[in-house]
Amino acid sequence: MNSKRGRIDRFLASRLQVPSKQAQQWIRQGEVLLDGERCRSVDIIINEFSRIECRGELLQSLTPAYWLLHKPAGVVSATSDAEHQTALSLLPEIAQTQQLHIAGRLDKYTTGLLLLTNDSRWSEAIAQPSASKRKHYRVTLQNPLTDAYISAFRDGFYFDFEGITTAPAELTIISDYVADVVLTEGKYHQIKRMFGRFRNPVVALHRYQVGQIVLDDSLPEGQARLLTAEEIASVG
Repeated sequence: MNSKRGRIDRFLASRLQVPSKQAQQWIRQGEVLLDGERCRSVDIIINEFSRIECRGELLQSLTPAYWLLHKPAGVVSATSDAEHQTALSLLPEIAQTQQLHIAGRLDKYTTGLLLLTNDSRWSEAIAQPSASKRKHYRVTLQNPLTDAYISAFRDGFYFDFEGITTAPAELTIISDYVADVVLTEGKYHQIKRMFGRFRNPVVALHRYQVGQIVLDDSLPEGQARLLTAEEIASVG
């Protein structure tokens, strides 16, 4: 998700479908309000949360929103889809008007912690590979695990298709068929492909933590809640 920062005159020209010179003229004439104050600078930088009025018309007024969803299997990580139930459709009605997008997708059959926001900078921070943004997964396998998995995940795997080697990952064996995996990155179907090197199919995959944000044990599948101020700030 690209940042929505940009010059106010360009925003007005695009939003109102007028030439840039017309937008700049309105600004200089004092006909544009930015966050309730008269704006006379044509090149001031705005973002998606700037309140903008032009000639008495409210053009933009959006409040930052941050949601945590306990995603069930079979739901796609999307805000709209013609064929499948989407993550956004599970959120409360108010969320449908908040222009949300997914911050770190899960595939259709992966369950667990899914974040949605309308803050592009925050979601970009989530996506950055970082030890502070570690993603925690509980994985159930078809075949038994051995200690060989631990060192292999720590050493990384070379993926021919992308021409990259995965960053070191932490694998903890919970039982013969269950492991916890911690990643600092998110390549395409990364966990399934890593276990695929052992010809060990993933039976179930569940994400329960991203950075300091933890999926509540009390939050049922298909339910959502707003993030706390501390959780939002932890992304940094």
